[in-house]
Amino acid sequence: MATLNEDYLKYPERSYGMDHDRYEWSMLQDRKAVQWPDGKKVALWVNVGLQFFPLNQKGIPFKVPGGMTKPYPDLRHYSLRDYGNRVGIYRFLKAFDTYNVTPTFAMNTRLAERIPYLVNTIKERGDEIMCHGYNMDKLHYGGQDVSEEKELVKKSLEGLRNLTGQDIKGWISPAKNESENTPDILAANGIEYFCDWVNDDMPYDFKTKNGTLTAMPLPTELDDYFIINNNLHSSEDWADQVEDAFEFLLKESNTGGGRILALNIHPWVLGQPHRIQYLERVLEKLGGHPDVWSTSAKNILNAWKSQK
Repeated sequence: MATLNEDYLKYPERSYGMDHDRYEWSMLQDRKAVQWPDGKKVALWVNVGLQFFPLNQKGIPFKVPGGMTKPYPDLRHYSLRDYGNRVGIYRFLKAFDTYNVTPTFAMNTRLAERIPYLVNTIKERGDEIMCHGYNMDKLHYGGQDVSEEKELVKKSLEGLRNLTGQDIKGWISPAKNESENTPDILAANGIEYFCDWVNDDMPYDFKTKNGTLTAMPLPTELDDYFIINNNLHSSEDWADQVEDAFEFLLKESNTGGGRILALNIHPWVLGQPHRIQYLERVLEKLGGHPDVWSTSAKNILNAWKSQK
């Protein structure tokens, strides 16, 4: 059996804790406890992915999860995604209002360009919008030319800011995929928090060449697409897992301070007639719970920052 050369584990950034300088190593239980407004114990962040998957996707450097899978033109899957943005989303909005839940919307700029009435609906509601990149086929990835990525970020953010009238401060990359330059470019373009790193339960400072970002973890584990379409669990299983996570976080908050329950959901998945009841079930439980603070991602960020 071959053995590793002694030099294998020797590299410039190797140290106790992290092997890079992007953020400080720390254990969650050792951090200062966060207190949410009005004594609430769990901050509920419902993040709605409003996405545009091109019919003629290039798949560079890989085919994005949720994208087209059949030979061109894959109208079956293209029209299903479109259904979410034209039909399913309105079931979401009705459910949010019924159960007093405040959503945050992560929107592709290309979708905002294509469906202005959807943008106007969200603007009229006054909900926070974050940028979800340009479209789901415009990935950020290692080895990407830095000038190309800078232009892509600038195009995405300037376009969405102009169309929504909001000073967009949040970002989630398509497929949560990044290059080594993405955080630096985001910070240079006025982004304050990003959601691509899922290695924690709470926000943390993330260093860039252009100042500090906040990493706001948006767990894949409770993502409706991941649970239902990827893991092939039922819609009821999704609801069960969300409720299990909530009960655990609520219990943990009794000794560790405020926690965040972050749900990433998609109207083309849970907005279906046979699934919407499970979203309603979850929202009814969480929206009316006395220990839950339902608010936008930016409000959670601000509350956390004020207690650092």
